[in-house]
Amino acid sequence: MNPSQALRVRGMVVEECHLPGLGVALTLDHTKNEASDDGVSDLVCFVSGLLLGTNAKVRTWFGTFIRNGQQRKRDNISSVLWQMRRQLLLELMGILPTVRSTHIVEEADVDMEPNVSVYSGLKEEHVVKASALLRLYCALMGIAGLKPTDEEAEQLLQLMTSRPPATPAGVRFVSLSFCMLLAFSTLVSTPEQEQLMVMWLSWMIKEEAYFESISGVSASFGEMLLLVAMYFHSNQLSAIIDLVCSTLGMKIVIKPSSLSRMKTIFTQEIFTEQVVTAHAVRVPVTGNLSANITGFLPIHCIYQLLKSRSFTKHKVSIKDWIYRQLCETTTPLHPQLLPLIDVYINSILTPASKSNPEATNQPVTEQEILNVFQGLSGGENTRLTQRYSITTQLLVLYYVLSYEEALLANTKILAAMQKKPKSYSSALMDQIPIKYLIRQAQGLQQELGGRSVCESLTCMQTEGAACFQPCGYCLHSALLRLLATNYPHLCIVEDWICEEQITGTDALLRRMLLTNIAKNHSPKQLQEAFSMLPGNHTQLMQILEHLTLLSAGELIPYAEVLTSNMNRLLNAGVPRRILQTVNKLWMVLNTVMPRRLWVMTVNALQPSAKVVRQQKYTQNDLMIDPLIVLRCDQRVHRSPPLMDITLHMLNGYLLASKAYLNSHLKETAEQDIRPSQNNAMGPEAPEVTREELKNALLAAQDSAAVQILLEICLPTEEEKAQSSNTHSLLKSVHSTTGPASPELEEEDSLLCNLREVQCLICCLLHQMYIADPNIVKLVHFQGYPCELLALTVAGIPSMHICLDFIPELIAQPELEKQIFAIQLLSFLCIQYALPKSLSVARLAINVMGTLLTVLTQSKRYAFFMPTLPCLVSFCQAFPPLYEDIMSLLIQIGQVCASDVATQTRDFDPIITRLQQLKEKPHEVSGLCKDSSNKSCSRDIASMDPDVRLCQCVENTIIEIINMSVSGV
Repeated sequence: MNPSQALRVRGMVVEECHLPGLGVALTLDHTKNEASDDGVSDLVCFVSGLLLGTNAKVRTWFGTFIRNGQQRKRDNISSVLWQMRRQLLLELMGILPTVRSTHIVEEADVDMEPNVSVYSGLKEEHVVKASALLRLYCALMGIAGLKPTDEEAEQLLQLMTSRPPATPAGVRFVSLSFCMLLAFSTLVSTPEQEQLMVMWLSWMIKEEAYFESISGVSASFGEMLLLVAMYFHSNQLSAIIDLVCSTLGMKIVIKPSSLSRMKTIFTQEIFTEQVVTAHAVRVPVTGNLSANITGFLPIHCIYQLLKSRSFTKHKVSIKDWIYRQLCETTTPLHPQLLPLIDVYINSILTPASKSNPEATNQPVTEQEILNVFQGLSGGENTRLTQRYSITTQLLVLYYVLSYEEALLANTKILAAMQKKPKSYSSALMDQIPIKYLIRQAQGLQQELGGRSVCESLTCMQTEGAACFQPCGYCLHSALLRLLATNYPHLCIVEDWICEEQITGTDALLRRMLLTNIAKNHSPKQLQEAFSMLPGNHTQLMQILEHLTLLSAGELIPYAEVLTSNMNRLLNAGVPRRILQTVNKLWMVLNTVMPRRLWVMTVNALQPSAKVVRQQKYTQNDLMIDPLIVLRCDQRVHRSPPLMDITLHMLNGYLLASKAYLNSHLKETAEQDIRPSQNNAMGPEAPEVTREELKNALLAAQDSAAVQILLEICLPTEEEKAQSSNTHSLLKSVHSTTGPASPELEEEDSLLCNLREVQCLICCLLHQMYIADPNIVKLVHFQGYPCELLALTVAGIPSMHICLDFIPELIAQPELEKQIFAIQLLSFLCIQYALPKSLSVARLAINVMGTLLTVLTQSKRYAFFMPTLPCLVSFCQAFPPLYEDIMSLLIQIGQVCASDVATQTRDFDPIITRLQQLKEKPHEVSGLCKDSSNKSCSRDIASMDPDVRLCQCVENTIIEIINMSVSGV
């Protein structure tokens, strides 16, 4: 034999999974030849590696060897398994010096028998080896199925109940010993052993604080004791099994029935429920709690007690403890914090029992919440002025938003129980910089996402290791969900896109260009530059350009000065570049303080009369009536940069109003419950009615906003006069050189503030129409000036939705709606020449033919005069409709001629011309314009409606013919 090759042969044995006895024998020989007895022996390491390794095949192979070896006679001293067990037992006994301590006897009951041997005083150099031996015996018994002898059980129990020094390794040893007692309760078989175990558990409770203070380990075995006690009280035996497996770092089978005796000891002798609750409140919070702190913490215990409603049952206040723990947090986020907040909120709102509705916890006060956000300004010195970490602020924000959401969700249940918890005031919410905090959370997603449970616990990363905590909690995503539900106006897609631009590469470039001059500009200097605005634009422009280099947080101190002076920008002569720069700065500020910024801006842009009266609107006023935003100074409507800001605020407050009304409906849910008790229509009737009223109010609000915006798109009388003067000037300029260019006229009409405002409004209307297509139908059933149809159809891409309801609009009994529908359809056919448009146009032509036979003379004139030009658009979009349209026009002319029989001599030539135009359009197309002009000049003085309608018919036919001949 070559001893130097023993370990290599042993490796081959394990690799091939053959001859396990040879591998153990080689290890025993190698262990005997070891010079030093300190540390973990090679035998312990070898067997532990086989049973706790990641190779399942090796684990099964060695486990089979142990099970088969136990089936032979136990007195077979020559067997390799017996020698291995003997060697392990000797090593175990070698680190257990027997010391009979009189101090321990004094602590014990007086009935203790004097011959009970108490092992204590485990040496510090033996603690690590003791922990390794405990884990090895757990693996042998739990995985390999080893049945310990009485001697092995006695020695194991003495080792588990020994008392290590107060070191991190000692804390680990006590935790392993405790879990081994739970996993293998059969080791305790006699009353003396049970008494020894109770003494050791009592010692753990007494010495836990000392161990924690000396060892520096914040997660000690005291929390594990408390947690197990709570699990026993709530009968969560599976949770205890998961906890044991997680601590031992191995997956072993533990029958819940084997924990019955331990449950009795815990719940009746050591930890009664009242003792557990009272003790948990006195446990100090974990300082700087984060996911880096592993093990079983007080937060786990408090979570389980909250979940089992122990605090409310025994009337113990836990609010202060939770608040202190939230204030003592840092990144990376501990995964138990969000579940703790959720279960705490549930214990505040939901009573522990229906018989005792007052059995709830107290919520965090508003002043405590404000203290967390005190000094939060968002500037460069934020970290110096902040008392609490960003993690604390985000967790408190999550608590407030979750509390409000849960309160609304449980309103009906609470109303039925005649209990109404107090919600947080709107004044408190206005003082919390929600958007700024969300931006901070976005930059800390890795730290706030929560680490996996196996990383946050003390369990080792071995196969079969169990986790007892839910994972996957992400604070940033949770805040976004709450924000989208309760504050949709802070989740506008445009804002997120703008924020990406602001926080992207541009931010790095701004930092590179940032100079000391830009930093030195104070809000007072900005105010002085605004006051000099009528005569000096340069200084203001220079300061504004420097401010664009600052970050969003650094701009917050300038927000009030910037918004309060916006009315100065409405005066004539203010350069467009100043307006655009102010718009840019406002959009940057909108990413960190949108709600406060909107209120300041709305108040600053009020008409001068309201400013004099100092009528200041609040956040609540604007959420109740978002149309206040549009009651601004009329000059804003022709200032595109400021109108862009106004439309942004309008869109936000419309969304905020929807959320406000939804929450108001839930808050007043008790009004549904009381009438429903005596309501013959059933309990659902009031709810449906109030829901319908809310939807009707929101629809009226949205449609009113759309109608006001459409009115803003109409040119004023001054703008019409100015436009006509411009066109006449262009004609006079080009009269000497040639005809005026239509391209120049069109370009002139596009390069104006009105056109830019119209484009901005069309963009907003498109977003509103896409978000809620019902608004499109409501607005068009209400109608608006036909002069705007060309603008809305061309400028709003979603106007094709109107094709769905135009047949219904044409079927309305009001003549005005029918006219509006046909005019709208004419523009839609040009813009969207689709098969659907063709079918709707054909329907409109048929309806016009039907109305021709039923309308009176006055109504016929009122209907066909504005709708006849629409037939030209139908022909232009769909040439196959030519025959139907020409027949309709001839019919209209004939009906008009028959109604005025006294003027047949005047009408006969017209009807003749119409027939000729229909039958031979190509032969007379060249004379169409001349004949049309002559007939119009001849009958221009005629005020007869039929005469004028016939002339309009003739002009329509001529226009259609010219269009078809020219190939348009």
